[in-house]
Amino acid sequence: MKILALILALTFLPAAKSVYDFKLKTIDGEAFSLAKYKGKKVLVVNTASKCGFTPQYKELQKLADQYKDKLVVVGFPANNFGQQEPGANTEIKSFCEKNYGVTFPLSEKVSVKGDDIDPLFKYLTEAPNPDFTGEIKWNFEKFLIDENGKLIHRFRSATTPLSADITKYL
Repeated sequence: MKILALILALTFLPAAKSVYDFKLKTIDGEAFSLAKYKGKKVLVVNTASKCGFTPQYKELQKLADQYKDKLVVVGFPANNFGQQEPGANTEIKSFCEKNYGVTFPLSEKVSVKGDDIDPLFKYLTEAPNPDFTGEIKWNFEKFLIDENGKLIHRFRSATTPLSADITKYL
């Protein structure tokens, strides 16, 4: 009977209305919510330290610095593609700071696809937007969130952070 009640409760949970509805953890293990960035755009990026796109960390930091009054970049390390993020959170944080001067927020390592997909990424890959939906194909895909927590654009890995494709929305 308890299992049936749990299934019913989970079935009728309200659907997330924005990215602000998700509970997250920083790379240091502290609870945080993207709601703290209400009023700014947020660029959510699934990252990895041993990927051909890893040098994008440098541009992500430049983007975060250049548009700090209206944009927050948040990196989400993930090991879903080619085992390119094998390290623990402390190793990832150290790598990003030492090699790319990263000061923008990083979450704890998450899964961005598959059976263990983080709920935020399940939401982002299914949320309507003018670009495309569906599974993340590789590291460094980017999701641009508006000032109210809604997904407004999505970009594949090859779109560089400082490209006009992204900056025209800032």
